[in-house]
Amino acid sequence: MTSRRRVVFVVGSGRSGTSTMAGTLRTLGLHVPQPEVVADATNPKGFGEPRWVVDLHTQLLARSNVQVSDARPRAWLDTGTTSADHATRERVTAWLEEQFAVADELVVKDPRAAWFLGLWRAAADRCGATSSYVTMLRPVTEVVGSKQTYYGQMGAGSDQGAVTRTAAWVNMMLHTERATRGQQRAFVHYGDLLDDWTQPVFALGEAFDLDAVKTAMAVDIAAVHRFIDPSLRRVTMTWDDIGVPDRLRELADETWRALAAVASDDSPEHHQWCDRLRADYAAQYADAEAFAHSTVVAQRRTAAAEARREAAAQAPAARGADRVPHAVRAMVPPAARQRLRKAIGRERPQGQGPA
Repeated sequence: MTSRRRVVFVVGSGRSGTSTMAGTLRTLGLHVPQPEVVADATNPKGFGEPRWVVDLHTQLLARSNVQVSDARPRAWLDTGTTSADHATRERVTAWLEEQFAVADELVVKDPRAAWFLGLWRAAADRCGATSSYVTMLRPVTEVVGSKQTYYGQMGAGSDQGAVTRTAAWVNMMLHTERATRGQQRAFVHYGDLLDDWTQPVFALGEAFDLDAVKTAMAVDIAAVHRFIDPSLRRVTMTWDDIGVPDRLRELADETWRALAAVASDDSPEHHQWCDRLRADYAAQYADAEAFAHSTVVAQRRTAAAEARREAAAQAPAARGADRVPHAVRAMVPPAARQRLRKAIGRERPQGQGPA
C-alpha cells in the first residue's frame, strides 16, 4: 500500500509569510510537532515552528559558522558538509519517526530549514514519507523592511544592515529554488495568502494530496478566516525606504521576477534564468569581497591586538618574591624567610621543603 505519510516544509526567507502559511495548515489539521516556539511581539499570531527543529538548526548553523540570513554563496557548501554527518541524519530520522507516530501529515517550518533541505529529504525518505515544499514569496523590500523594523528593535540580528539583508535574501531565495527543484513544490505569494487564502491553500491540498486540507470542515475553514489577519502585512516599504547599491537592487529585482515566473510556470527555461542569477550573484559577491579585503585584514589585526591586550590584562601579575632570582633568595637564612612568609601571608605548611 502507498504510504499516507506526508511532510510539508514551509521554506523561504523569514518575514515572508512562512508563519502564516504554517499556521494555516496547522489550523486545517496538519500536525506541527510540539512544543512550538512561543509567539512574541514580532509574530503575535505565533511562528508555527517546532522548538526541536529550531534548536537543531541553531546548533548546525553554529557548527557550520553560518548565520540564519547569510549572504555568502559558499555558506551552502558549509551547511551541506555539516548536514552530511551520519549521526545527525540518524538523529533527524528518529525524531521524524516519532512525529509520524502522532500524525501522518506534518508541517515543518523554520527559516533556517532551507540550509538543510537535503538532510530533511533524506530523513523523510527513510521514514517512507513524501516531502513537499511551499516557498513563500514576498517583495524583497518588504522582507528587508520588516526585518529592519522588528529584528533591529528586538536586538536579533541587529548587526545586519539593509545591504546585507538584501544580499542574504537573494542568496537564500535562489538557492532554495535550486534545492527544491525537481521535488513536489509550490510557490505562494504572501499577498495572495492574505487576500484569499482559500485559493492557494486548497490548490496545495490537491497538488500535495493532503487529506487534512481536502477534507477540511466548515469549522476549520472558519478558524483559518479568524487566524489570517490582512493587517499582519504591517510593513510595505519600497526601494526609496531602503538604501542599497543600484547593482544589488537590480539583481534583487530580477531575482523577484525570476521567482515569480517559476511560480507561474515551473519550466526549464525559468530554471536556467535562476541559474544565471545565482552565477551573477556569486560573481558580484566575489567582487565585493575583493574590494573589502583590506578592511577585513585590518579588522583581523585589530581583533588580534585586542585579544592580546585582554590576555595581558587578565594574566596574574608576577609576585614580588617570584621576581627575585632563586640564588638570591637562597642566601636569606631559613628563619628569616619563614618570618617574611608569615608576614605576607604565604607561610608554608609544616614539612614542606625550602624554597
